[in-house]
Amino acid sequence: MRTSSPEVTVIMPCLNEAETLAGCIAAARAGLAAAGVAGEIVIADNGSTDGSVEIATTHGARVVSVSERGYGNALRTGMEAARGRFLVMGDADLSYDFSGIAPFIERLRGGADLVMGCRMPSGGGRIEPGAMPWKHRWLGNPVLTFIGRFLFNCPAHDFHCGLRALTKDAFLAMDLRTSGMEFASEMVIKASLRGMTIAEVPITLHPDGRSRAPHLRSWRDGWRHLRFMMLFSPRWLLFYPGLAALVVGGGFFLRLLAGPIRVSHVYFDLNTLEIAGLVFLFGYQTILFACFARIFAFTRGFLPANHSLSRAFGFFTLEKGLVGGGLVLVAGFVVILFALIGWADAGFGNLDPLDTTRTVIAGRTLASVGAQTILFSLIFSYLGVDDKSGGQLS
Repeated sequence: MRTSSPEVTVIMPCLNEAETLAGCIAAARAGLAAAGVAGEIVIADNGSTDGSVEIATTHGARVVSVSERGYGNALRTGMEAARGRFLVMGDADLSYDFSGIAPFIERLRGGADLVMGCRMPSGGGRIEPGAMPWKHRWLGNPVLTFIGRFLFNCPAHDFHCGLRALTKDAFLAMDLRTSGMEFASEMVIKASLRGMTIAEVPITLHPDGRSRAPHLRSWRDGWRHLRFMMLFSPRWLLFYPGLAALVVGGGFFLRLLAGPIRVSHVYFDLNTLEIAGLVFLFGYQTILFACFARIFAFTRGFLPANHSLSRAFGFFTLEKGLVGGGLVLVAGFVVILFALIGWADAGFGNLDPLDTTRTVIAGRTLASVGAQTILFSLIFSYLGVDDKSGGQLS
């Protein structure tokens, strides 16, 4: 089974899997034989103390030691050490049948970059009784898969199946970074965003063969997956909600600046104007944060560059931002100055709120937008300085 250049590498993360590891290695060996491919089995050991390393070595697997704890760290290190051009990954707990990996290899040979196993009946998979907790089957997996399919246009029906295969070239292109359970989400998201070909193979999920509890923590790791998916989509997390607040708040704000609104016996005036201005500013700030998040995700390698980002850096410069924000800031101060002049004409005494409050609110809002635009321009220019001087955003 060992060759100098195997076609397939089967990778299993391992942390104290002595009860099930030998069975998984034997199944993987049978799967490689059934597929008729030369392959190797790599055990990415994350610090086992129960004899897992000795078991793996005895059964002919190659052990790669991973000092940094975490599911993602183990798999990424194992993939980096793999010699095969096709990589098959899966948990070493007997829940996945490695003897049935031939369809995964066939899809990769057919041109797929990533092949996902599917445990869910919606994708043709099967879950044996007791193999998956109810909260995973009916809540966690369906919800997270729906969000993943919606946000990233991913065709997979089981976003978090642990049995999957990919080419070594695809793995290198993904530039995977995460260390924990969200590694599985990062892989699918990056494959989707980079336009890679994703295929799916129905599988059967078997009950965990270990007597101890799994490393997975349902609510903690589920939240980490959800958080990671949302951070990978600043449009839906920040931009679209911010745009909605900007339009709704701005619309009411402009209308109420002209005068109060009366609908039947309901009267909208200065208090509503204050709230509308707050909603407008919240929307504007949220849109700015969406821009920050998108740039940060690109510079950290989480998201690929896109043409919109390149055009933004090409069009929007620090100087334009400073001038535009400065003009809006000055306009706000001018409006406030008119209110001060009116106050001075009244001898700095009490004023009718209906005469001056709208002016003050308008000036304050303009000044706030101008100041935020100036600050955004400074940070935007700073975030893009390396890319504009040493490389091209594209």
